[in-house]
Amino acid sequence: MRHSPLAIALPLALLACTGGEPANGQAAVSTEKPFDVATIADFDAPWAMTFLPDGRMLITEKTGSLLLFDPKNGTKIPVSGIPSVDSADQGGLMDVVLHPQFATNKQVYVSFSEKGAGGKGVALITGTFAQASDGAATLSNVKTIFRATPYVDGGGHYSGRIAFSPDGKYLFFTNGERQKFDPAQDPKATLGKVLRLNLDGTPAADNPLAAKGFNPAIWSYGHRNLLGIAFDDKGQLWEQEMGPMGGDEINLIKPGLNYGWPKASNGTHYDGRDIPDHKAGDGFEAPAASWNPSISPAGLIFYTGNLFPAWKGSLFVGGLSSQALIRLKVDGSKATKADQWDMGARIREVEQGPDGALWVLEDGADGSQGRLLKLTPKK
Repeated sequence: MRHSPLAIALPLALLACTGGEPANGQAAVSTEKPFDVATIADFDAPWAMTFLPDGRMLITEKTGSLLLFDPKNGTKIPVSGIPSVDSADQGGLMDVVLHPQFATNKQVYVSFSEKGAGGKGVALITGTFAQASDGAATLSNVKTIFRATPYVDGGGHYSGRIAFSPDGKYLFFTNGERQKFDPAQDPKATLGKVLRLNLDGTPAADNPLAAKGFNPAIWSYGHRNLLGIAFDDKGQLWEQEMGPMGGDEINLIKPGLNYGWPKASNGTHYDGRDIPDHKAGDGFEAPAASWNPSISPAGLIFYTGNLFPAWKGSLFVGGLSSQALIRLKVDGSKATKADQWDMGARIREVEQGPDGALWVLEDGADGSQGRLLKLTPKK
């Protein structure tokens, strides 16, 4: 998820791009926000969040803590049962998502990076959430249901995002290419792929590439570092990923397709070497939208709430190097950049609250831009 030192050093206005749609397809950056921002709490390098049915939240922190958080009173309770996490470099405790039938089975899915045979990789666990009468919170019956293939050395591009199909039958899981380039095109590796799994972590039976000799879990391939995945109201699957130096992408994920990395990208290698741009007829699925220079996308939701009615049916993305919240308008299979707001901090995650408010997590240490923010319509 790191971009080149040059890209990070560029002024924010240039990173965010204000050249306008005709020149480079960028939405203009705005410091004027059509929402009020309330600071709710402060965390230590938070990574992901999800709402429980009662309005409380589960929040992951990079170093390996899962917290039960009550936004009404600010109470934070550690949730025990998380396995050992390797949080070096870009690793950590990553996504947290509730089982589609959480209300009855209390199952939670969590992704994280770990050490194992061959190096390091991203793993997926399930556990049963419970809170005792004394307030203690636990994940019990914890099982590792999936591990990326293969584990390799290095500490980057784990990805680890989770989404359930609208019918609740399948689990989609992202595996980054671990900064190794070629695994994204390797049919046997799960690295650089979107995977479709059964809810127990096994490959879904009718995945589109298994008959061609691919790993049976693979749904799409040719991806880099996939840090957001979400279904829209039509059942379409959207994904965002970090490009190299430029070339960050929003993709409409279709079964069996090759999205090009590292053979095609709208960005360039960090050392300046060219990568062929996406173009018609190259055999690769082009992104629905891309950014150059980089925004460093993190997190992705499809907004369905009523609190911001004009934004219903939009995609929202957090921006790290761009320090932004970004909105894209969805029209059928098209995604168009609409708004980009300067948030003054790296935005790691965006989520929709039960009342339709937007919630964002800053990417930073406790006491320094690691806050949970709630966004509501400007009064």
